[in-house]
Amino acid sequence: MLRLRTHLGRSTAVRYLDTLSAALKPLGYRAIRLYRPEEFPVPVALPALWEPFLWVYVPGPHSHVGTVVSARAVSGGMWAYHEAQRGRFGYLSPCGDVKAAADQTDKLLKHRMFPGNAW
Repeated sequence: MLRLRTHLGRSTAVRYLDTLSAALKPLGYRAIRLYRPEEFPVPVALPALWEPFLWVYVPGPHSHVGTVVSARAVSGGMWAYHEAQRGRFGYLSPCGDVKAAADQTDKLLKHRMFPGNAW
């Protein structure tokens, strides 16, 4: 049922991802909106099942450090941000708390940039 709500609620997911993108910009992160299958850099196997993604990254001199975030329906009629690579196990925060989502994403990316530091 949650997959269906996520699939049917694409406009809701896009709105939440746009809000997160705006919240991350002052922290120095860049974001690329991948809201339609044709925007993705590789062919999508099942475009009908596509969900919107936000690639959040910080550019480096030799490579980029980033993660892909999705907004998914969760129980109780709510929505939550997730690290897309980890699916529902990649929970970041409720979509209603964009500051917490930005903080969690910031910590995640700082940990990837500087492993071993306590953020």
